[in-house]
Amino acid sequence: MVNKIDENKNNKDIIAGRNPVTEALRSGRPIDCLYIARGELSGSVKVIAALAKEKHIPIKEVDRKKLDYMTAHSAHQGVAAAASMKEYASVDDIFSLAASRNEKPFIIVLDEIEDPHNLGAIIRTAECAGAHGIIIPKRRSAGLSFTVGKASAGAYEYVPVARVTNIASALDELKERGCWVYGADMDGQIYCSSDLKGACALVIGSEGKGLGRLVREKCDAILSLPMLGRINSLNASVAAGILMYEFTRQRLGLKTE
Repeated sequence: MVNKIDENKNNKDIIAGRNPVTEALRSGRPIDCLYIARGELSGSVKVIAALAKEKHIPIKEVDRKKLDYMTAHSAHQGVAAAASMKEYASVDDIFSLAASRNEKPFIIVLDEIEDPHNLGAIIRTAECAGAHGIIIPKRRSAGLSFTVGKASAGAYEYVPVARVTNIASALDELKERGCWVYGADMDGQIYCSSDLKGACALVIGSEGKGLGRLVREKCDAILSLPMLGRINSLNASVAAGILMYEFTRQRLGLKTE
């Protein structure tokens, strides 16, 4: 659902929706132009326009049909922005962010998450849960597309996302750099019974197959969620969210009553 004309010919990314555009502006991402549908310059859109004006970003009022076309008929809420393509980070960038916060690395590794909505939802939760970055494979994975940005509500402006050639090799590197690697899968130990406060990586498997065999073998431990219903698995982004917040709870030292 990326605008193919802008992406291929001009190497531009179209960001659509009030939250994604707001976060792109706040993050300092280079924005070439802000587009507002005629008649929408009020409320939160007016605030967005003021923020763009502060940053000396050109603002154009356009026909809603043009905005529909630019955003591939997505729910753009009357606002879109043309920006440079979202750049991927490196694994070093992720570790540098943890060091800058004086925190032990907390990294999310995604083993072939192909649904961009799932990837966007995971990025959003990772940002809220304080993760320092996400690692995805270059092949058989959703990338940082228009749809991912929309699903993340703009959170992908703040979370470094690194692409690697091989997830299993990346896990070896994380372990060499002091991270304990936890995989999320069935037939593991109950997720809240492990000490998750140190430098660590959480590995989430693909929507259909879960963790690949080699990736599972690279994990130091497997974490499982209790399944009490007739369905034996959760949506990948839902499972990731539950597990991420257990890591966060322990890292913050929060206790239940």
